[in-house]
Amino acid sequence: MRRVMALLAAVRALQPAARGARRPRTRLHATKVEGPSMDQVVQLCRQRGFVFGSSEIYNGFNGFYDYGPLGCELKKNIKDLWWRDFVHGREDVHGLDSSIIASPAVWRASGHVDGFSDPMCDDKETKKRYRADQLFVGDVVDDATGDVVGAVTVLESEDVERDLAKAARKLCKAARRPVAFRSVAECSEAEMARVPPPGAPDRPGGLTPPRAFNLMFETRVGAAADAAAAAYLRPETAQGIFVNFKNVAATARGFGVPGGVAQIGKAFRNEITPRNFVFRSREFEQMEIEYFCSDEGDAWRACHAEWVAACRAWLVDRAGLRAELLGEDVHEDLAHYARACTDITFRFPFGEQELQGIAARGCYDLTQH
Repeated sequence: MRRVMALLAAVRALQPAARGARRPRTRLHATKVEGPSMDQVVQLCRQRGFVFGSSEIYNGFNGFYDYGPLGCELKKNIKDLWWRDFVHGREDVHGLDSSIIASPAVWRASGHVDGFSDPMCDDKETKKRYRADQLFVGDVVDDATGDVVGAVTVLESEDVERDLAKAARKLCKAARRPVAFRSVAECSEAEMARVPPPGAPDRPGGLTPPRAFNLMFETRVGAAADAAAAAYLRPETAQGIFVNFKNVAATARGFGVPGGVAQIGKAFRNEITPRNFVFRSREFEQMEIEYFCSDEGDAWRACHAEWVAACRAWLVDRAGLRAELLGEDVHEDLAHYARACTDITFRFPFGEQELQGIAARGCYDLTQH
């Protein structure tokens, strides 16, 4: 097969895509965002019929949402516009609709079975579970003596420093604002002996060391219930494109390199702590393009830059987002398969986070299958 490279351009309409065989997650910027609070957004969506919590009459089901009369129309309009512009409006992009459940061999080859995980830790006393990279810990320093009097831990929020300072004052009235904080996922096993659970500074060492938790939903296919029947709900739409590359190349009229394959579809992730409404849920839709170009020389660099510019322009000119609410995060710490990665970020009520990711994935995916 001619050596080509895959360029991922995944638009997150409702939730950011997986980093499967994953790239590092964009850290939440502690930027105060002017405008409505997240509670106000959720309340408005509920009252106007955009989004309801799933299974509300049975007290809900965390991490799942139902789209009401206006919500499903809004979602359809976004998907239709995106498809018209990036598939029907281009000669070099073709469509695909792959299955939600694929052979487990697909996910073993892609690295998801072994590597699609988040760091998780447990409160030893309450048994509550946390995403370790969404917990932040800081030392509390007595302002009078300069001594470290303990540590406090808070959940990720729009202003981590503010929350740490508030927790520090509860622990010690003469406390200085924690001068430095870090993710619990970055703490060594020795450091974990000083890390308390959120809201319990009197219990240092109350969290288990972070461990990997695979995010794929497992199911069974067929009548048997043994290990041979195990399968997974797809955690991303990208792999369906890669395993069908030869089929599309052989059947799509005019397909060539450079050229792309687009897909819109459901994906599922067993998030440890679903939060921030539909932004971090367990069932969501992705709009994704895998764009293939020559692997000779640095041709991919120009292609990557063009897609970053095109996607940002679409979000502003076609989707109607305000340009001043968008930003860019150029990754320096790259996943093992990536040559470059740029996230287009958005200033959500809970802070600035990734809205769309454009990653130059090299030949990794096509050579894995």
